[in-house]
Amino acid sequence: MINNTEIISLIKLLDDPDKEIFDHVHDKLLSYGSDVVEQLEFAFSEAFDAIQQERIANLVHEIQFRDLKNELNLWYHGGAFDLLQGALIVNKYQYPDLDEQKVINYIESIKREIWLQMMNDASPAEQVKLINHVFYNIYGFSGNTANHQDPQNSYLSQVVETHRGNQISLAIIYSIIAQKLDIPIYGINLPQHFILAYIDESQQSDTENGVLFYINTFSKGFIFGRRDVDHFLKQLNLKPERHFYEPCSNVDIIKRVLRNLISAYEKTNAEDKVTELYELLHILDEEVA
Repeated sequence: MINNTEIISLIKLLDDPDKEIFDHVHDKLLSYGSDVVEQLEFAFSEAFDAIQQERIANLVHEIQFRDLKNELNLWYHGGAFDLLQGALIVNKYQYPDLDEQKVINYIESIKREIWLQMMNDASPAEQVKLINHVFYNIYGFSGNTANHQDPQNSYLSQVVETHRGNQISLAIIYSIIAQKLDIPIYGINLPQHFILAYIDESQQSDTENGVLFYINTFSKGFIFGRRDVDHFLKQLNLKPERHFYEPCSNVDIIKRVLRNLISAYEKTNAEDKVTELYELLHILDEEVA
């Protein structure tokens, strides 16, 4: 049971000039975790002292970042089965008060719109054509070509709100919707680009790696073939290794999101964010027992 009187007294001591007292108060409040965040945020709004405000803000972030690391760790070691959950966990790095259900409901509304129009006997190409129509024409999603390096492009809540994203955020939403409709579309982790592949598991013996075709979600769902991937890799002077053509894991996708964010924040010299994002990336590099 949290003692509210004690919490209030501790918060008032956050601006104490004595480092030993501050460290004790900081550690005590930190031990309460997310249970004291609301009170800390209220104290921040009431505080007039700049030092106290800064220390409160730093402590709130410290608590939320610790919770975020724990959540990402649980997702990873739990099998990383839910790609949307992984993306929303990363989203909470910048937006800790994220209303996850709002994003989930929005994605569900897109899926429902496609489902209502989908014919039972639609071919893979027809399925993708319909997804493209709903996703790009009705809901208005597109690649953010004007400000491609903006870190907001990697946060699903912002992509859903603005309908603008980068290759991987658009691909995540697109593939999640497809998979909810039992359409086998999965991520392909190409260097310098992220695409999707339509997999026909029943035809693996007749098609290369079971891939019927590839999809570029950054270019309005443009469909292309293996030769185009070959050409792309040749332009980068890379050998056509097998993993460039086959679906990657959910963990690889979330790692790619984190690397995109690191690159974006490096360009703005946000060193603290870069350091913290590397901590998140390190969690996904740990061996799963």
